Amino acid sequence: MKDLDEQKEPSNQSVIAERVLRRRSLHMHNKQLDWQESPEGQRMLEFRKKSSLIIKREHITELLFSQNQVVVVSGETGCGKTTQLPQYILESEIEAARGAACNIICTQPRRISAMAVAERVAAERGEKIGESVGYKVRLEGMKGRDTRLLFCTTGILLRRLLVDRNLKGITHVIVDEIHERGMNEDFLLIVLKDLLPRRPELRLILMSATLNAELFSSYFGGAPMIHIPGFTYPVRSHFLENILEMTGYRLTPYNQIDNYGQEKMWKMQKQTLRKRKTQIASAVEEALMAADFKEYSPRVRESLTCWNPDSIGFNLIEHVLCHICRKERPGAVLVFMTGWDDINSLKDQLRAHPLLGDPSRVLLLACHGSMASAEQKLIFDKPEDGVRKIVLATNMAETSITINDVVFVVDCGKAKETSYDALNNTPCLLPSWISKASARQRKGRAGRVQPGECYHLYPRCVHDAFADYQLPELLRTPLQSLCLQIKSLQLGSISEFLSKALQAPEPLSVQNAIEYLKMIGALDESENLTLLGRNLSMLPVEPKLGKMLIFGAIFNCLDPVMTIVAGLSVRDPFLMPFDKKDLAESAKAQFSARDFSDHLALVRAFEGWKDAEREQSGYEYCWRNFLSVQTLKAIDSLRKQFLYLLKDVGLVENIESCNGWSRDEHLIRAIICAGLFPGICSVVNKEKSISLKTMEDGAVLLHSSSVNGQETRIPFPWIVFNEKVKVNSVFLRDSTGVSDSVVLLFGGNVSRGGLDGHMKMLGGYLEFFMKPELAATYLSIKRELDELVQRKLLNPKLDIQCHEDLLRAVRLLVTEDQCEGRFVFGRQIPTSSKKTKNSVLANGGGDNAKTHLQTLLARAGHQPPSYKTNQLKNNKFRSTVVFNGLDFVGQPCGSKKEAEKAAAAEALRWLTGESQPSEKTVDYMSAILKKSKKKQQSAARWK
Repeated sequence: MKDLDEQKEPSNQSVIAERVLRRRSLHMHNKQLDWQESPEGQRMLEFRKKSSLIIKREHITELLFSQNQVVVVSGETGCGKTTQLPQYILESEIEAARGAACNIICTQPRRISAMAVAERVAAERGEKIGESVGYKVRLEGMKGRDTRLLFCTTGILLRRLLVDRNLKGITHVIVDEIHERGMNEDFLLIVLKDLLPRRPELRLILMSATLNAELFSSYFGGAPMIHIPGFTYPVRSHFLENILEMTGYRLTPYNQIDNYGQEKMWKMQKQTLRKRKTQIASAVEEALMAADFKEYSPRVRESLTCWNPDSIGFNLIEHVLCHICRKERPGAVLVFMTGWDDINSLKDQLRAHPLLGDPSRVLLLACHGSMASAEQKLIFDKPEDGVRKIVLATNMAETSITINDVVFVVDCGKAKETSYDALNNTPCLLPSWISKASARQRKGRAGRVQPGECYHLYPRCVHDAFADYQLPELLRTPLQSLCLQIKSLQLGSISEFLSKALQAPEPLSVQNAIEYLKMIGALDESENLTLLGRNLSMLPVEPKLGKMLIFGAIFNCLDPVMTIVAGLSVRDPFLMPFDKKDLAESAKAQFSARDFSDHLALVRAFEGWKDAEREQSGYEYCWRNFLSVQTLKAIDSLRKQFLYLLKDVGLVENIESCNGWSRDEHLIRAIICAGLFPGICSVVNKEKSISLKTMEDGAVLLHSSSVNGQETRIPFPWIVFNEKVKVNSVFLRDSTGVSDSVVLLFGGNVSRGGLDGHMKMLGGYLEFFMKPELAATYLSIKRELDELVQRKLLNPKLDIQCHEDLLRAVRLLVTEDQCEGRFVFGRQIPTSSKKTKNSVLANGGGDNAKTHLQTLLARAGHQPPSYKTNQLKNNKFRSTVVFNGLDFVGQPCGSKKEAEKAAAAEALRWLTGESQPSEKTVDYMSAILKKSKKKQQSAARWK
């Protein structure tokens, strides 16, 4: 009887579940019918019938309900496939009384498009967002229990696949904008192709805006294709030669300098030995030489000889916009730019113009992927009568979003694109020419509501030289994050998996990515995920930035590390206005405090902004310091997400418990090195210059935007960096100086060399020579440190404070390394730095204790400290340091100067929260520091 009851129970449960589904499906059917029969619903249905997709509705649903698991839908801009096709599927399922069992996911490449499309579809269904239609993007979402159609970014679906390999319960997957060939989209196609045989009831719809549908059809074994003709108004193209003839504008070598073009190039080329043509100029050189402009006036021909392909042409854009505002019919203008810096710089320039900067006549808006969602949505609003809307956007506005009232498009012909040199293992994010397909998409944005005009800021012959399509991202970017996802999804061999791609990447690119993941400890030698790798795969950032977050949490300095990682994930918040570059550079330099670190400068700038926000003076602070409010807000939002994710992983319980050492800048440097290694560069200070070299590139230069780029001397043997930019030479965009001890303890694997005291890293590229017993100490501490990290990852609840002696030894070692690079063969060490009397370890705070205290107080916004010194009866001196209403008394000393330093050291000990170390810690350090017992005890009191 018991067995029979056990068999009946699941059966009863399934019957109840079926009844609930039927009831919900019936409710959805009635609700949909009520809407369609209502006056508002009737009007909406009439409006939707204008979509050219309506003629293919029956054909599409017939194909989907037949045995075809995959259908490829291509359609011209404006055919309605993004908004209508998901609705047709949902409506058909509801009409067939399967609404409650239906579960549709529609991916979009960008956040703003997922949100905008979801809101529009919900409105067309007469609902609020979050009912049957919802969206989910990074940081936010609107989804309810009854949501049956979810619009999300491709990354969100990939993250779902991490926890649900078979997409249980999902009935339809729609991948939109597949023609863009982003890395996530190509990766998703491989995963879905493998999934389809396991889920024969799952339906996959691929939607492309261009006519290369055959490529996707053949990839899925000849899947049926449907092409939807789009209805757009005709759009007239004006190329550069026509624009110059029509507007009378003259190009000269001097009026094309803009923030992206010649000025930056010239500034960086001052450091190079010789000038070479850029990739952008070289790509169109032949086309320009063969061009014939005989039918144009001599003035136009002369202008064209001056045209600079590298320049976006801010002045030309300004002139074209004035022409449109003064002489053309009403309608919004969409201007395609290459990135956030250019959008901001052009926006500043246009605001200073008497016509374009007049808010009563022009509404000037920006659109960029990292802007807050509320700000992005402003571009869809219609301006007041008599006001012309001008939207400055990146290539995200080509297909992902539609601004209905756009009549004019201004196309600079470029987009920021990552390219990857697998041979030199060097990624570069640089503007490059767009493809003919992209140019067509940009032009098509102007013909949605009436005949439009497109102003191409390049000659027709240059357009004819464009490639037909952009190179897929999979073939032109580093693959580390993708390889980590492959292993976290347990998809087998990385090389084998990627060989199944639509267009497989170079084997060398794949091998480089695998070697990198092994080097940072994410993969073992058998290419399996390590404990660190599993944790990294759960964080939606590059592996190196994820490692920084994990180490920041482990070593109790999470707050500044979250700021650094968020800043490196979005963009540089420091603005460099066209006409105030020197002032902007000075403003940035003040955050550096000669610490030789862009990353620490970012932390100080962000913390200063947070303080100002609490005083309701955030905007004034940003204006004074040339900082972007939008970027700082984006960094703040990302920090919150990182904290949530780290709590989810189990590494963080509360923010307070992970910030005990957040003021230890030496330790923060070490965490930066742990993340950015092997992005390391040697520093040799010469008499009048600095020589920098990396393993892959040889000689490199510092980017002019870096705080280190303004320095004539860098007192560190190494700098670690996040990003390289290849123009004529290789430039390091952001960097932080680090010591030998930081590299040895927090860099990659260290191995013994052929001689005692010889240690090697990066296969021998980095070599260190020291006394054998000192080398053994470094190796021992490094091994214990790695073991502690492993134990913490295995057991996130582990209190690492139980290993206080090891941690104190590590912190002392990274703090007290005098940064001469004394362990590097052939390095000349300045005589003054060899004197141990100058060491902080040697005298309770050292010669720099007073300076250090004054710097800390200045950064916190306090007045400099003052000292009161009294002579004691035993001919010794005792000093009291006073600041901010506090006073600290130092130990008696033999001179007035030493007494002031002792008082400063006492104040620093209180400020940094350090307590007296145990005797064991002092013994632990003795082999390294080689000091007397008295000096060691004095040193250990210093942070």
